[in-house]
Parts: sequence; structure tokens; C-alpha cells
Amino acid sequence: MITDLGILRGPTTGTIELPLRLYWGANSTFDLDNPAVLRWVYQTVLREAVHDDELVSYLNGDMLAAVWPELALPKGVRDAWEDHHPALRAAARAA
Repeated sequence: MITDLGILRGPTTGTIELPLRLYWGANSTFDLDNPAVLRWVYQTVLREAVHDDELVSYLNGDMLAAVWPELALPKGVRDAWEDHHPALRAAARAA
């Protein structure tokens, strides 16, 4: 589990390609300039990542905090991240 959102330095714009381990669909390239796509990518990475380097590569801490209230996540994933990062819990409550 990432203990500091500041180390999440993934892209917030442009296109990215998720590896097969994270996304096994036909088209694995995603346009982060589309807000709905960006949220979907974040949801996917948060659900599927098992290694910290995957989180660091594809998530951005500031963007994660900004979109956190809008993400559709399993309760266990949301609770785990909010337990480790009170700022995310605060963002969800403020929304």
C-alpha cells in the first residue's frame, strides 16, 4: 500500500497504455484528457494493481484526490485507501 500520495506521479493528460496485467481488453490505450476515461482508468488501476510500481506509474496523487469522490470502487478498496490516506476520506465527505 502506498503510504504517501505524493509519490504517485503518473500522467494526468495524454494517452496511456495499460499493461495486460491491469487491463485485458482489445484496446488498452486510453485518453486521459477525457474526464470519464481518466476516472475509469483510476478505478481499474486501484482495483487491479498488486504492485506499488503499478500505482506509481499510472496514478497521480493530486488527481486521485480530485476525482476520489467520483470513483466507483468496491467498499474494501475505498476503505483501505481512506484508512491510509485521511485526505481521501475528507475529499469524499466534502463532495
